[in-house]
Amino acid sequence: MISHNNISVGFTYDLKDDYLTMGFTPEQAAEFDNPETIDGLFNTLTDLGYKVDKIGNVKSLINRLVKGDRWDIVFNICEGVKGIGREAQVPAILDVYDIPYVFSDVLVLSLTLHKGLSKQIIRDCGIPTAAFFVAEKQDDLQAHMLKYPLFVKPVAEGTGKGIAPDSKVENEDDLFRVGKDRLERYGQSLLIEEFLPGREFTVGIVGTGKDAHVIGMMEVICKANEPSGIYSYMNKAHYEKFIEYVLPDADAAESCTKVALDAWKALGCRDGGRVDLRMDNAGVPHFIEVNPLAGLNPVHSDLPILARKSGISYNELIQMIMQSALQRLNLPTKVENGIIKNHQS
Repeated sequence: MISHNNISVGFTYDLKDDYLTMGFTPEQAAEFDNPETIDGLFNTLTDLGYKVDKIGNVKSLINRLVKGDRWDIVFNICEGVKGIGREAQVPAILDVYDIPYVFSDVLVLSLTLHKGLSKQIIRDCGIPTAAFFVAEKQDDLQAHMLKYPLFVKPVAEGTGKGIAPDSKVENEDDLFRVGKDRLERYGQSLLIEEFLPGREFTVGIVGTGKDAHVIGMMEVICKANEPSGIYSYMNKAHYEKFIEYVLPDADAAESCTKVALDAWKALGCRDGGRVDLRMDNAGVPHFIEVNPLAGLNPVHSDLPILARKSGISYNELIQMIMQSALQRLNLPTKVENGIIKNHQS
């Protein structure tokens, strides 16, 4: 096995239990990680030969940096709590201290958290995505030229938060009712887009720029006991009961691969993550959103699930992500005969 004993890896994360203890609701804490995820990543990185240091959340990182602690690289999965730059807080701090990190940078994490701005870039790059607009307040719901049905969701949430069967609206009255509810509940702008009626896929990608490649994908299919056909917050939380994940046919896989990679590169994403797609009536995959900090629970997260379905173990997935980061940063990646080698060696 490749040895990485000379590489120290700081590990930043948001532990869900900490936020529940602070009074967060289960939905508010939905994007944070449980001990199974933290232990799975720590054990895997350790098994791969890295010297791993559990840091914790952004405030713990700040305290450690003030004390003088440093690492060769940081494996960052912090989602953050507040603001459109919440996912970028840890990378921004690490940039100040000139400490490299795995996954995307400050700009990409801020940009991609805003689904509307992401789609604007995707659209301008000529990549298929549904027609849309962003509503910052209730009055904005009145001025649009989109065709119903429409789909409504908060502009900067993940894990399906704010998505429910009523997110698909058929008329103006439904749009005002659901839009008002989501604006009040989530306190942020809404993405309103034309509903895509076709098949839904999530595509796993590892690598950066020209080295990015699809490692697997799966089709998201609602079971017969889930009549809405919406991959909602509740359906994601209880996917074993309501959702079936299947490998796509070759034609769908080919078309989804192109759109997903084009989107990944256009947005400047790095090292590993997921791109979500949905087809239109003609079977053309359209960009929905990208997740550059994809969930990494060894059992329940989409990226490990699709990797597993494609014959890639959890350890192999994490190793591929780390290798991408180390190659991108030109950090040592292996030891041969006692000599540390770089990718360029």
